[in-house]
Amino acid sequence: MSFQPGILEIKLPEWMDEFLLGRAACITEIRDRMLFVIEAARLNVAQGTGGPFAAAVFESESGKPVSLGVNLVVSGGLSMLHAEMLAIALAQKKVGSYDLGRRGFPALELVTSSEPCAMCFGAIPWSGVRKIITGARDADARRIGFDEGPKMKKWKSELGKRGIATLCDVERETAARVLLDYARQGGKIYNSRES
Repeated sequence: MSFQPGILEIKLPEWMDEFLLGRAACITEIRDRMLFVIEAARLNVAQGTGGPFAAAVFESESGKPVSLGVNLVVSGGLSMLHAEMLAIALAQKKVGSYDLGRRGFPALELVTSSEPCAMCFGAIPWSGVRKIITGARDADARRIGFDEGPKMKKWKSELGKRGIATLCDVERETAARVLLDYARQGGKIYNSRES
């Protein structure tokens, strides 16, 4: 018997296959990419499979979806299972490289239903995506009780220094509504220490 588990397995919600079926076509408009992600966040809550967050990696030019991640922290029992982390990891597995900005790859972007927390922000420069598009603001997630961590105030300019463009507040009200609905329905607000 090993000192630690020999395999780390992440099980994606069963509803995701059906959700993605018929949506594999290119989504050319940025607003529509965000609505796709927000709908995944809403379904994650409605299906009881996780928190009110979702993210996807798209080819920037064509709008072809590469991966979709939803928040599975509680259902998966791992604090790292944020939507952005899953979307990035699934995209890397799909393309066969840890570097999504690798030469010869189309430019990829991360579309996320909420601004990244401190952990997800840290993963973005290492991922290779060239753009991040966000819906709800950090303040919207904090408002319902999520601890987004000690993220720097000038996070957008820090990404810009690394050649990563940002576009924020795309469908912000729609994305923030998913957060509020989750809290009103008694969704678990999980942070690093449970009461």
